[in-house]
Amino acid sequence: MNDKQKKAVLNRLARAVGHMEYVKRMVEEDRDPSDVLIQLSAVKSAINSTGIMMIEDQVDACLEGGNDEQVRDLLKAMEKYCR
Repeated sequence: MNDKQKKAVLNRLARAVGHMEYVKRMVEEDRDPSDVLIQLSAVKSAINSTGIMMIEDQVDACLEGGNDEQVRDLLKAMEKYCR
């Protein structure tokens, strides 16, 4: 992962962490469960999109000269990610 991609992933993760802290506060404040679920969905989406960014980076690396072991590792990671 190059520095630009790493920074983008770290920024997305920081936003997801901040959002999760907000969800935690919502629960502590006994906010409406429907509102909490909507925010949890947003966190889940942010994490999924971050994972997709990382998968895309690995696919690019494999296409640019990855070996069989690198491809197998990527496939295993994708399988675990999709569960």
